[in-house]
Amino acid sequence: MPYQYDAVVIGSGPNGLCAAIALAQAGKQVLLVEAEEQIGGGLRSAELLEAGVVHDVCSAVHPMGVLSPFMQKLPLAEHGLTWVYPKVSAAHPLDGGRAMILSRSLEETAAQLGSDAKAYKRLIGPFLDQPELLLEDALGPLRFPQRPIQFARFGLRAFRSALGLGRGAFQGEDARALFAGCAAHAILPLDKLFTAALGVMFLLTGHMVDWPVARGGSVAIANALASYFRSLGGEIRTNTRVSSLAELPEARAYLFDLAPKQVAEIAGDALPARYRARLLRYNYGPAVFKLDYVLRGQIPWSARGCADASTVHVGGTMAEIARSERAAWQGEISDAPYLIVCQQSHFDETRAPAGQHTGYAYCHVPFGSDVDMTAAIERQIERFAPGFKDQVIARQATFPADIARYNGACVGGAITGGAADITQLFTRPVARLNPYTTPNPRLFLCGASTPPGGGVHGMCGYHAAHTALRRFRSASA
Repeated sequence: MPYQYDAVVIGSGPNGLCAAIALAQAGKQVLLVEAEEQIGGGLRSAELLEAGVVHDVCSAVHPMGVLSPFMQKLPLAEHGLTWVYPKVSAAHPLDGGRAMILSRSLEETAAQLGSDAKAYKRLIGPFLDQPELLLEDALGPLRFPQRPIQFARFGLRAFRSALGLGRGAFQGEDARALFAGCAAHAILPLDKLFTAALGVMFLLTGHMVDWPVARGGSVAIANALASYFRSLGGEIRTNTRVSSLAELPEARAYLFDLAPKQVAEIAGDALPARYRARLLRYNYGPAVFKLDYVLRGQIPWSARGCADASTVHVGGTMAEIARSERAAWQGEISDAPYLIVCQQSHFDETRAPAGQHTGYAYCHVPFGSDVDMTAAIERQIERFAPGFKDQVIARQATFPADIARYNGACVGGAITGGAADITQLFTRPVARLNPYTTPNPRLFLCGASTPPGGGVHGMCGYHAAHTALRRFRSASA
């Protein structure tokens, strides 16, 4: 039977879009199918509460998007994407009206840390020599690095827990808190191996670029990727929910930007039973509970500098953040959760009418939790921004089940594509020499369950697409 397409990509998150683009750039005929009416997966934006107030439904701030080794080479500005940069990347408020600020300047960031200033520069400074090469090595599967010595130095720091590195490198609580706030993006207990890697990487990106938002909402990233894909001759079908391979047109290859559970269900007998069973055993880790707000004004942070950051890490000391992340992992609810608060409307005036602002905050909760975290989240924000609740015009709570309904790849409300602990970091989602392949030579994985994992960088899709292209070449040789 003749093939209708060279490749069909299922799922239009950033990885699916980037996989489709990489294939189309190679001259392949590609179809991208999406279950929902709107493309983008975690790159969707909507007027959730009031007309004219645009909220990012999932991802909000995009250091990895602007620094992505693949996405930064695409002509996305020509297709409508504008990055909007804050004054600084991140702020970490502390009790007493102080805050640690992560800015582009290594010297300025270190200077806040007192006696830990030299230790901070020793930790981060060596990686600021061609950091884009380190980032490219980190955002891929295991392979020989481009700069072996630099990557080995990074590995010496990465092969540790965030608690171990934070306590070992720094003497003061300020530096430890700044590091912990970045490391907690891993959505893992901070005593887990390799959580240090994410902390170092996020600090590094803050010195490479001020963490931007997309003008008009994160959906603008998806729209630009889709526009460029179409300009290459690609085809997109929305409202196309797939439950089995039989529903898809004939193609030489199928790439899944989906969760392992979804792949097992759709592929069915096209994959061996043992392999499907391993996909179904995949551990997704903790979930997310999120609040969106319409506000009368900016969040009234006590500490100077917090309003200048696109991202505010709310959680207090390293010890407090560690307790919060451990609780979510153990199936418990924290009364003082670590929060990621994003302030898109501070820098992008298209998000809300004059005189109003959006609010965006989420915490980590147990997988599938149905506990309402609104009060706990607002207590934490009020702790560092007294009077915050007086600014609230409207709010919407999003539970893990809501996240899973909105995006089926976020199983149980988990947003990272699965827990990246030592048991799954190098075997995402199943241990194979090439993590993007399956036992079926026509089926490939390109979702966040493959290396390098979650985030808006598209590199899972890029690497999967090039795996499929190599398979095409070997088949025709």
